[in-house]
Amino acid sequence: MKRIEAIRAVYPRLEGCAVVTIMGAVAAELQSIGHRRNFFYLQHAMGLASSMGLGIALSRPALKVVVFDGDGSLLMNLGGLTTMARYRPGNLLHVVFDNESLLSVGGFPTATSTGSDLAGIASAAGIQRVGTARTVESFRKAFGAALDGGELTTLVAKVEATGPAQFVTDLGLLENRFQFQRWLSAATS
Repeated sequence: MKRIEAIRAVYPRLEGCAVVTIMGAVAAELQSIGHRRNFFYLQHAMGLASSMGLGIALSRPALKVVVFDGDGSLLMNLGGLTTMARYRPGNLLHVVFDNESLLSVGGFPTATSTGSDLAGIASAAGIQRVGTARTVESFRKAFGAALDGGELTTLVAKVEATGPAQFVTDLGLLENRFQFQRWLSAATS
């Protein structure tokens, strides 16, 4: 499956959720579908989307938080999985788009291309609800079940190593930060 198809399949469910993405292709593809004030594109902080999402989830337990991460990004911060497992916020859905490469910085292969299993690593770290999706339909179903389930979830989506022509967004970094902060302040959930 292509990452953008997976994002499109769950895009309607993102309304009302705090959404944190990694840099590069994920941010560019999400923004190309349609920017919302509740989307935070975590630029220039590879590996930290899950940590940012965890902090939001812990500080706002009534608010659903979705993190769109990547395999390379998660591999840079595997300790984040153990921290998520320790605190287990039921309002956090951690999606990992695994394309087995660092697509946004040249397409170099990641450890998942040689057998590392991110779902297995998340499970071994103590995250109790973990899944892997390989089709758009299975991703859509697993995403919906996780979002409605009220339990910390890591969902690995196996995707093709393809992306947009450019890995940039047309929203300024500071403006995105201010929009997201204002949205978080106003969010009642």
